[in-house]
Amino acid sequence: MSNTSQPGLPPPASIPVSPSASKAPPAAGPAAGKLSDSVRAATVIALCVAAVWLAGRATGAPGGLLLAAALVLSTVCCWALGVLPEPATTLLFFLCAVVLHVAPASVVFSGFASTAWWLMFGGAVTGVALRQTGLAQRLAAIIFRGRVGSYRQVIGTVAVSAVGLAFLMPSTTGRVLLLMPIVLALADRLGFAPGSNGRIGMVLTVAAASYMPPTTILPANIPNSVLLGAASSLYGVNLSYGSYLLLHFPILGLLKTVMLVWLVCRMFPEHGPIAALAREQASAPSRQEKWLAVILALAVAGFATDTLHGVSPAWISLAACIVCLLPGVGLVSSRMLAEQVHLTPLIYVAGFLGLGAVVESTGLGTAISTALLRWLPLSPGHTASNVAALGAVGASLGLMTTLPGLPAVLAPLAKQLAQATGLSLEAVLMLQVPVFSTVFFPYQSPPIVIAMQLGGVGLRDGTRLCLALAALTLLVLLPLDYFWWRLLGYLP
Repeated sequence: MSNTSQPGLPPPASIPVSPSASKAPPAAGPAAGKLSDSVRAATVIALCVAAVWLAGRATGAPGGLLLAAALVLSTVCCWALGVLPEPATTLLFFLCAVVLHVAPASVVFSGFASTAWWLMFGGAVTGVALRQTGLAQRLAAIIFRGRVGSYRQVIGTVAVSAVGLAFLMPSTTGRVLLLMPIVLALADRLGFAPGSNGRIGMVLTVAAASYMPPTTILPANIPNSVLLGAASSLYGVNLSYGSYLLLHFPILGLLKTVMLVWLVCRMFPEHGPIAALAREQASAPSRQEKWLAVILALAVAGFATDTLHGVSPAWISLAACIVCLLPGVGLVSSRMLAEQVHLTPLIYVAGFLGLGAVVESTGLGTAISTALLRWLPLSPGHTASNVAALGAVGASLGLMTTLPGLPAVLAPLAKQLAQATGLSLEAVLMLQVPVFSTVFFPYQSPPIVIAMQLGGVGLRDGTRLCLALAALTLLVLLPLDYFWWRLLGYLP
């Protein structure tokens, strides 16, 4: 592993070690830590199984349904609490579902055949091409040139860059990994030292703007990609890029970005002078940069016109990925593909989708929806209260698991919820977007946590921003969003 420091990050401190300390016997920290993690994971799984068994005895549910419920609850809790690494939890879910005959293998592994999985894979490859060719750095230099006259301009430009990049790069983690070194280097050049409000504000802007507003852009994030795949595979509902963008982006994308910039400037103000940026002579774009720019432009055009040609954004993304991998083009080599396209998020997405398929195929979704329908005050003709109730349930589930997995849990319930509320199936599916676009705590969105870790920002600052933005979303943006939906005819 290379020990070169990331751009904009301070080098690791050199800590002197006393002779006595160097001779001290090694502590059993790593082994003890791993053992305690294993015990904690086993405890969580045992509690989940016990809770399902007790609920089964109370309700008289059949054994097969209880087994599926125990597996799903254990998997979701392990994801949410992080007691096991995400790949281990997901692979354990695959193994138990197949070995215990909870569902057929074609159902358990259906996530790997979904449009959401291939959309994310294609986005990961094009993200590698963006970094390797230098096109990302060129775009960043163009975006930031001459736009740092004030702190508000700096934060606004960072936010617009993160949201704008979502139209080109359908991977939140990829955007974070791409933008964070650039923004940290910019913070250094502007004189924002580690721990300063200016630096914290810039890092948190990248974190929030890379995830929250792009949930309104169909192929830009995991949750919307999972929703796309679940809607298609479960109900045959094909969500189009244009209608999705029109319904969600004006309020939860554009206005939320403006609100985010205002909130960051207010919570993390920077009143000191901002250092001027020296102008650098830009070199001519290389042949590879030109190739990639053309590929991305064609891909974005294909995304935007999917209602005309009927080709899913997933297959457009895969086509762009294949062109990048062609030897004659030379944008991404086989070695780059092996080293820089990470399996962890891809397995994670396949697990989410497989869990949703298991919930649907085992009848667990129907059982949960029946219980919810008995408890929730849902009735046709009461649109406002129905929407509020569905949002409250989604938010509650979102606190127990990470937001990317929320559509996998809620999508199988959409048909029953649509019948109970009198709303259209598409409207009930789309109502998940306001839920997974609202983050109360950083742990709900892994890319936000990754961005904070890369930028050296503590959990306290991230939680403050998330809670404040969630409060403003509930009080201001969601009521506006409700009237926008009614204006467009999605709600009666």
